Amino acid sequence: MTEPNPTALTHIMLVDDHPLVRDGLRARLESVANLCVVAEAGGAEEALEKAAQHEIDLVLMDINMRGVNGIELTMKFQAMFPDIAVLILSMHDKAEYVMQSIRAGARGYVLKDAPGQDILRAIDTVLSGGIYYSAALAKSIAQPRPQEEALTLREQQVLQHIGQGASNRKIAEALALSVRTVETHCLNIKRKLNIEGRSELIKFAIAAERGAP
Repeated sequence: MTEPNPTALTHIMLVDDHPLVRDGLRARLESVANLCVVAEAGGAEEALEKAAQHEIDLVLMDINMRGVNGIELTMKFQAMFPDIAVLILSMHDKAEYVMQSIRAGARGYVLKDAPGQDILRAIDTVLSGGIYYSAALAKSIAQPRPQEEALTLREQQVLQHIGQGASNRKIAEALALSVRTVETHCLNIKRKLNIEGRSELIKFAIAAERGAP
């Protein structure tokens, strides 16, 4: 696999229905030497048209837009332009928005009021093939809402090991458990966090591990 070239230009499209927000983002991003905003769009149809017209590496996507929202549009990008990474930049800090975005194919989720360095770190992580959401978001997802069950200590330990790249067998050895017991813990974690599939669990665990203090 070829390592990313830090001197190469990263071509970015901004998708947000507020021109002032796009202006602010453009100014922030283009102050960084290797970032170049090559397209902007205020809605889904315009975004898809410009994605077909320009060479784009990354889309910074808002959620709240007229018509097709950012989560639905992320799914369209995943289907039509799978090589373009989508990073959600939103005012919403609710866990359900984060999880829906990741399920739709987004490679990360950052709050609009996050420090500039947080957004730049997210861009670097996503373009390097990683998944990024800020530490505050990762922690909020892990915190149970009133109607949800909290993760047990053992489930938290299993999740931590998953985030460190361990297989179920390695986790079983580290925690002196059977593989079947680890599998049961994984099923319970996915149920409690409303996560579907092993790959999504791994993505969440890695992001939570990176966000840990």
